Amino acid sequence: MAKLYFKYGAMGSSKSAQALITQFNYEELGMSVWLIKPSIDTRDGADIVQSRIGLKRSAEVITPEQNIIEAYAKAGRHDVIIADEAQFFTPEQIDQLRQLVDDEDLPVLCFGLRTDFLTHFFPGARRLMELADSITEIKTVCACGRKATVNARIDATGHIITHGDQVFLGGNDSYVAMCHKCWVSKIKAQERRSATTEN
Repeated sequence: MAKLYFKYGAMGSSKSAQALITQFNYEELGMSVWLIKPSIDTRDGADIVQSRIGLKRSAEVITPEQNIIEAYAKAGRHDVIIADEAQFFTPEQIDQLRQLVDDEDLPVLCFGLRTDFLTHFFPGARRLMELADSITEIKTVCACGRKATVNARIDATGHIITHGDQVFLGGNDSYVAMCHKCWVSKIKAQERRSATTEN
């Protein structure tokens, strides 16, 4: 029985690497994989899924306006769909992936972030949390050793950013995975230093 899977984790938890390893495993068994990614993710090239450890493959790019069911029909029959950076798909597109699972008996594995730099759901991730048959956290750790759950956005000097657009593409130079306790503590320390400087 096919399922909709959501495998989420903080920045640096090897989500893209696991997506590509999963694709390799299916293909090694002779199965056809439709690897897709949202058009907003252009960090490594518009149609490239790449992990920090160097794995990379080309993928079909899906724009926010596209209907994924129609795009799948044009792409031809596959045995499984793997979606990287799935948090950037629209809620309607997540509904379409759900429909492909139900109507085509097609496994769909979505990899991505759950929340943004302010710990708020991405709309696509929220819909996946509502619809997925299987939800798995890909764990990573904070520098303190606790489980990291926050995608802290940082500036060039390492200060945590607490304002801005929800979507800002970046890697290790722009984001650090932290536990919630460290994230809050660092923000409070920044605020104290700022208040001291102003006085």
